[in-house]
This record gives sequence, C-alpha cells and structure tokens, in this order.
Amino acid sequence: MAMEVVLKQDVDKLGLRGEVVNVARGYARNFLLPRGLAEVATPGLVRELGKRQAQHARHEAKSSDEARAIADRLERNELRFDVTAGPTGVLFGSVTATNLADRLWETEKMRVDRRKLRMDTIKRIGRYTVAFEVFPDVVAELKLIVAPEGEDLPPEAELAEMEAQDIATAKAAAEAAGEGPQEIDEFVEDATQRPADEPAGSADALADAPI
Repeated sequence: MAMEVVLKQDVDKLGLRGEVVNVARGYARNFLLPRGLAEVATPGLVRELGKRQAQHARHEAKSSDEARAIADRLERNELRFDVTAGPTGVLFGSVTATNLADRLWETEKMRVDRRKLRMDTIKRIGRYTVAFEVFPDVVAELKLIVAPEGEDLPPEAELAEMEAQDIATAKAAAEAAGEGPQEIDEFVEDATQRPADEPAGSADALADAPI
C-alpha cells in the first residue's frame, strides 16, 4: 500500500525538498518519517506548498532580455560550498540542487525552480559547472567550488589522483569479494560516491526555505 509524503530534504533518486511523492507505506514509516526526511502529505500542507510555488513563479524572468541580464550576473560569480570530506575527496553528505537553490536565495535573493538546475548530486570535492535554464532560450553556466571547509581546493591533477585512488581501492575490495564485472562497476560507483548520513531537516526549514 502506498502513501503520499512531502520531502523535507532532497532524497537521491526519489525527489527534491518540498515535492509530494508517492512511496510504499513501509518505506515511509520505517525510513523517511522517523529520519525526518519527509512528513505526511496532508491536504492543508499540499495546498500551502501549491500557493508558495505559485508565488515563486511570479519572481521568474518574464523575457529573454531580463533572463540574459540575470544569466550574465550569475556567471560573473563563483559559488563556494565548504564541506567535510574524507582523504580521497568523498563528501560526508552531498551538495544538491536544493543546496544550490538555497545559496542563490541567500546571495542573490533569487528564487529558483530547482528542476531548472541541470545537475547531479555532488558527492566529491572539485570544480563544477551547472547549467541553469533561466528562460526557455537562455541558459546560465553557474560555477561551483566544493572544497574542504577553510581550505583551498587541491589542483586538478591532485583531485584526479585522489579519485583514481578511491576507485582502485573500491575495485580491489570488490574483486576480493569475488564480484563479477558488472557487480564490480556497481560496487565501485557506490563505494566512491556514497555520502554519509546528513542531519535531518525540520518542519520549520521546509516552511521557510524556497522550494
């Protein structure tokens, strides 16, 4: 049996914060709800989210010229995310479309539809470019730096070496476990990108943040 919930945080492969999703009741009650990742989608909460989304839509660019001006301003800046990461650059947590949308609200007072941010969840330190569809014919290239807190980002060659080391370690572990080629690839991808658990958000955070 399924039930509808509202996500209080981004959940990989399920949805973004503020979205209403349909999930198995057991998954909701045993995982999402107790961990603070979601809350039951009551009619009142769904109506409130709909009102807020309509309000946010009024803040979006209304013409190509306006969108181009916004894109030019955004592309002049570089957004830095200070993170906690392991020795090979894997984050304890992740940087998601919601994190980026929140940062744009904090720095630019710009409400962004996260579905227009073309990005995968970031799970390693590094430099990233994220395409943001400001308007149907205007795309801004946002520059991100994801770096250990209070530190400079290592050079590109060092970043590549760290990732290669991580992949080699994971591959050796998979081979030692007797996995086949496909299973090894899946094991490596999971082991090198798996973020640690992030602290759960609150209902107040869902209510106050741009969605």
